[in-house]
Amino acid sequence: MATEQAQQKQSRNGKKPVTIPKGVTVAVDGGKLTVKGSKGEVVRVLRPEVVLEQKDGTVTVAPAEGSGKFGTQYQGLTRALLQNMVTGVSEGYKVSLDFRGVGYRAEFNNGILKMTVGLSHQPELPIPPVVSVKVEQIDMAGTKFPRVHLESVDKDLLGQVAAHIRSQRPPEPYKGKGVRYTGEKIREKAGKSGKK
Repeated sequence: MATEQAQQKQSRNGKKPVTIPKGVTVAVDGGKLTVKGSKGEVVRVLRPEVVLEQKDGTVTVAPAEGSGKFGTQYQGLTRALLQNMVTGVSEGYKVSLDFRGVGYRAEFNNGILKMTVGLSHQPELPIPPVVSVKVEQIDMAGTKFPRVHLESVDKDLLGQVAAHIRSQRPPEPYKGKGVRYTGEKIREKAGKSGKK
């Protein structure tokens, strides 16, 4: 009896239905979930511990029969991933990075982002086709620097690409030089002061 009750337990957030906007289609083929919209298509493999049900323009995630506590755990995760996929194909996701430093440059050609960020070897990063890249020159109060705009339907992949670009030259805490997310606040440390 206790086992049955554990199997029936559902995630508080996971059981909320995901509303599917107009122009977006959700298809489940075996263990594969495909979401299509005006911005593109995202495919993800579903966990066997959850099942999806479509009804009246919504999709509900539920624990699979006999999945126990894992069904409850993956219910919330799957619902969040599904919501991200639906938002991605209907609206898209955007992230921007600022290259702050003397002589810092960014150039995007043929799927490769070339970075000049004061290293002995200048990184050249391949960008997945599903992520679009635009490089813009910003002039902020007389300080010029490149800003790289990333856009994708896949939130996870976009975050990974942005983090990988930033990791090539993270902002240092003394002058704030490096690659940072647009709007990111860097806690700067005071440098050593000379003896008086």
